Amino acid sequence: MVALKAQDVDAFIARPDPARPIVLVFGPDAGLVRERAEKIVRASVDDLRDPFALARLEGDDLASEPSRLLEEAHQVPLFGGKRAVLVKAGSRNFAAAIEALLESPPTECRVVIEAGDLRRTAPLRTLCEKSKAAAAIACYVDNERDLGRLVDEEMRDAKLTIAPEARSSLVALIGGDRRASRSEIRKLALYAHGKGRVEIDDVLAVVADASALALDAVVDAAFAGRTGDTETQFGKALAAGTSSGTIMYAALRHVTQLHKARLTIDAGDSSEAALRSFIPPIHFRRQQMVQAALSAWTTPRLARAMEQLAEASLNIRQMRAPIDGLADPMAQRALLSIATAARRKER
Repeated sequence: MVALKAQDVDAFIARPDPARPIVLVFGPDAGLVRERAEKIVRASVDDLRDPFALARLEGDDLASEPSRLLEEAHQVPLFGGKRAVLVKAGSRNFAAAIEALLESPPTECRVVIEAGDLRRTAPLRTLCEKSKAAAAIACYVDNERDLGRLVDEEMRDAKLTIAPEARSSLVALIGGDRRASRSEIRKLALYAHGKGRVEIDDVLAVVADASALALDAVVDAAFAGRTGDTETQFGKALAAGTSSGTIMYAALRHVTQLHKARLTIDAGDSSEAALRSFIPPIHFRRQQMVQAALSAWTTPRLARAMEQLAEASLNIRQMRAPIDGLADPMAQRALLSIATAARRKER
């Protein structure tokens, strides 16, 4: 298997291995997929604007004409220099084109395939992961640590520092798509240019990620037992461009934090102390809803809710979204079940 490990991805992208001229970049984070694919292409050719150095192909076209990819990959550059082919996967299966290419891999050309979220059994993924001539790079949604590194990287490039509270709040407001997250951080850096240090007020004034705000609203409503609001806010989250998988990830992260907070209450601490255990800190506008959730749930029930959401999240990730068409209803049903359980307040 040649699926790159997470710790090896950055090094490979900076200096792609010549022994593996075919690279599949895939995953649920479309922004990160695009960013990494572009970086690999940029490291593989001298001029992205030169049509003789970089060929762009559509996977749907290769499904009808698979030999075209092999021809492009083995074409000799007219004026010499490095060459690359960028393939964007669509809805049609072009595994035959990849299979032929893997049997006769190019020596003077880099082929980068940009795809969406692929199941383990997807032909495109299995072909590339099994071949010694290819590398497969999975791009999953950034976790809290990834987002923190991204913030630090952009602040450093902008020659700015950021207050700890501002950093925590910023991390809570971004995520779901790497390109969108980076854009929000750069917008904040531009706003704070000349100040030297980014404060919490700067974050709240600039970073208005509708999808992140919608995520907070739907998970807060569910765990506070507000079934009607849960259904409404779930629809708003989808309308804001948030995937059902991202919503479930947010719900899992929230129930983990609630479980930790309930443990502090069980140990004798106050609900105010429990709220302070949240990382990043809960914004004051959300505190009433979170306190309602802490009152509605016991520690054992939160543990069961965690298992329920983890199972639903796994089922959603295994779907061929959006082909299956069941991910959104499954996520909505899981959250409404949580809201109903919160209203009952059983032991």
